Amino acid sequence: MSAPLGGDRLALDITARPQAELEVTTAAATIALRGSTTDPAGYDVQLTADEYASLNWLPQPLISTRGSTLHQTYTVSLAASSRLLLREEQLLGRTAEPPGHLTTRLTVRRAHRLILDQHTTYGTPAPAWDGPAVLSRHRACGQLLVVTPDPHPIEEPLHLGGNPADGYAVLAPLADRGALLTTAIAPTPACLRLLLDTALAHTRRREWKSAST
Repeated sequence: MSAPLGGDRLALDITARPQAELEVTTAAATIALRGSTTDPAGYDVQLTADEYASLNWLPQPLISTRGSTLHQTYTVSLAASSRLLLREEQLLGRTAEPPGHLTTRLTVRRAHRLILDQHTTYGTPAPAWDGPAVLSRHRACGQLLVVTPDPHPIEEPLHLGGNPADGYAVLAPLADRGALLTTAIAPTPACLRLLLDTALAHTRRREWKSAST
């Protein structure tokens, strides 16, 4: 969708009821644009999964365009027995275009206990966002969060992706052993999606092996 524009306030509130299986996606990318005001736009997503529910949040990428300012938040509330698959992808600028200013915050609680609280900022005036310690030349970034009721067998961070020119990804367990977070950066959205898909396949293989032993 060609929104939000500067000054817009968008909000989604999605709940997977007990024992439900819910997958949510979008038909096309979300494009943050400069509006008639310099006020920042806001896009707030509330995701809730009740007991024994499964919620997949798989939207198309968010594109931050020149001159736009967007503050995006995800607030996730999970029951102890629920499952979550959350994919978040951002493209910083269109072809040969610098990005706008984009801030995102992801807060996840399971059984009312905080398991992840992450904040990122890209584009001017954020310092060093395109420096070698952050994105360098890459302009596509994203993450994949998998939360299950049972602990994952992965105990140490794993590096994914064999060719540095195609981007980097790290799959890491969180302090909550049922949660795995993959963080990736890449030169293009296609390379980014490949890295995140690889991480998801790796996670599912590990889950299958754990269940069969």
